[in-house]
Amino acid sequence: MSATIRRTNPPTIATPPGYSQLVVATPGDFIVIAGQVALDVQGQLVGPGDFAAQAEQVFKNVVAALEAAGAGPEHLVKLTTFVTDLSQLTAFRRARDQHLGTAHPPASTLVQVSALFRPEFLIEVEALAVR
Repeated sequence: MSATIRRTNPPTIATPPGYSQLVVATPGDFIVIAGQVALDVQGQLVGPGDFAAQAEQVFKNVVAALEAAGAGPEHLVKLTTFVTDLSQLTAFRRARDQHLGTAHPPASTLVQVSALFRPEFLIEVEALAVR
């Protein structure tokens, strides 16, 4: 049985750029992706001090995790993003849109934090998907 995913922006809530206010998914396999940071497959930091390079690696990791579960960006229903600098939103959106596309925007939350679990990390993204 495959999942049906319906994304919408209800007329009673403002329509945001780049994500959906509401996602309803029934039934399917629930996929939980742990917070992804800018580590390559060898566990090495990508882009020390470079938010754009780190965002690029983070979204590569999100897509790799989706693929490992037999899913793709179109199966995403929720992203939660933690950044240490909100002034980097343009770089964040560029990397997100390049790797996840814009046709199926998931629900999304973005929060600025004072630090992530290692001081060299500038962005972390966790994701939920339904396949």
